[in-house]
Amino acid sequence: MPLTDLALADLLTFRPEIAEPDDFDAFWADTIAEARAAGGEATLAPASTPVTQLIVEDLTFPGFGAEPVRAWVSRPRDAEGALPAVVQYQGYNGGRGLPGENVLWALAGYVHVFMDTRGQGSGWGTGGVTADPHGSGPAAAGFMTRGVHDPREHFYRRVFTDAVRAVDAARALPFVDARRIAVTGGSQGGGIALAVGALADVQAVLPDVAFLCAYRRGAEVAIGGPFQELATYLSVHRDEVDAVFRTLSYLDGVNFARRIHAPSLFSVALMDTVVPPSTTFAAYNHLAAADRAIEVYAFNDHEGGQAAHWQRQAEWLASRI
Repeated sequence: MPLTDLALADLLTFRPEIAEPDDFDAFWADTIAEARAAGGEATLAPASTPVTQLIVEDLTFPGFGAEPVRAWVSRPRDAEGALPAVVQYQGYNGGRGLPGENVLWALAGYVHVFMDTRGQGSGWGTGGVTADPHGSGPAAAGFMTRGVHDPREHFYRRVFTDAVRAVDAARALPFVDARRIAVTGGSQGGGIALAVGALADVQAVLPDVAFLCAYRRGAEVAIGGPFQELATYLSVHRDEVDAVFRTLSYLDGVNFARRIHAPSLFSVALMDTVVPPSTTFAAYNHLAAADRAIEVYAFNDHEGGQAAHWQRQAEWLASRI
């Protein structure tokens, strides 16, 4: 399989200037404040699962507009005192799956909060249950262009808000040490983690083969995956190029990375056919954090480092929260 993007030497210095709206910070401060002001209560209930050596619970918490969002919460059964937490976000069109299905972080001694993604969960895996009760204007198939005419209406404004509220919900759990919370995710989940790293008070950010960065670059060079939804849309709506990328500038991982000061561990795969490596490096090379690292998987596609990378994440995180 060939490289799908620039050579590593060029990626290490790839730092494109992504347009940033003048009201970027105000837009997101208002968005998060509105969601918190909307109220709603989180609830936690036992999950039905054959897993017996962990406590697995079903969390429902208020997300964007106080709309209910679901997550699994898994934790060591015999732990004493408050534990650090890892809040994880899912990849594109996957859901939270079955209770007990994704518990590596709990097995490593953390409270693991695995958020469902609204409106997704039917593309692969074992499903999701969180609705997105919002429509949109004209859009290409998928989620990338839903609400693309207005950043206030875009799908990812709601998802990123849900993700911040997931951290709020995790922080309020009585068995979580509110001073030690990390966020992570792969692909779309990595892009969500970047947004949360900028918008919430977290102590570590671990985006894995992160999607949702440098949208225009992705639309221009991706040879597969959901970046192509943007190219498809713009091949039809030929006069909307500037307007589309202005909307997406409010949602770009590069602009969030500029605001992340927490320790950060990225990953990238140089033969990735879904997320061009240059888009992830664009965010990494703009990162504000002084404590940062990126693991490069030179011969991998979008699977990246998989379990090998999780072991690297666990080792790295243990010394930071």
